[in-house]
Amino acid sequence: MRAEAGRLATVAGTVLLTGGLAGDAFTLPGILAAATAAGLGVVANPKILRAPASVKSTAIAVYTAPHAGCALILIGERLAPDTGWALLAQMGVVAAWSIATVRLRPGQLARRVVEEAELQEIADAGDKAGQEETVEAAVPGVDPNESQAARQWRTQIAVEGGIAPGTVLLAAQRVSQDCVAAVIGAQPGLPVPDISKGRLSAHLDVPEELIDIEPVPGRGAGVRLLVIGPRPQLAIPEQGGDGDAELWAQISTLAMPGVELLEANTYQIRDELTT
Repeated sequence: MRAEAGRLATVAGTVLLTGGLAGDAFTLPGILAAATAAGLGVVANPKILRAPASVKSTAIAVYTAPHAGCALILIGERLAPDTGWALLAQMGVVAAWSIATVRLRPGQLARRVVEEAELQEIADAGDKAGQEETVEAAVPGVDPNESQAARQWRTQIAVEGGIAPGTVLLAAQRVSQDCVAAVIGAQPGLPVPDISKGRLSAHLDVPEELIDIEPVPGRGAGVRLLVIGPRPQLAIPEQGGDGDAELWAQISTLAMPGVELLEANTYQIRDELTT
């Protein structure tokens, strides 16, 4: 609706400016119309009216810029001669005003300025609250874009007194229909605590013998590789393939890009860990 109103206003302004080239009768009515349209547009736009004080004047200036430009061009048309190159120049200015207004869409640009300022205020408020709050639990920060699997790990397994307190699910990937691999991390500078296979088995309802917790090749004790389910037989011996290397190649693309498999021991989990 606002976009259509903006296009109509641009067409009306172009008509006024074109009429101003033909005579002075359009000058005063055109200026009054531009001022009225600007005022009504600002009043009818609650986002601009409720904009943060730091950007409110900027948003209003951006929104009313085409109206002010229209008024100035009308005044210029009245003062400039209406013959020869001067008339051609005025026609070019009118065309430039019309194209710029359509392309830049000042109304939308003003709203974007306000939205960015509002988001910045929310972020600043969050930072301030985070600085004032004393965090007692040694739990890694929560990513606002965390996956459902990471959230379930944090709220069900990594809680205080849980199966793996103070840990975070860094990445998880389904290697096959019956096998899922995940990389578990701890607070920086601390090793991943011992994770009870029995408790994890009971929580996931997976046989204990199908759960493996191993070091991540090339990494320290702050991360661990959790594999649940039977490892797929990816390699074909006749072709000289390395099944563990191929398995890690699949896992590392998501979990630890750039890490090379140095050594390996020759991994069904519920879908919640990979959704």
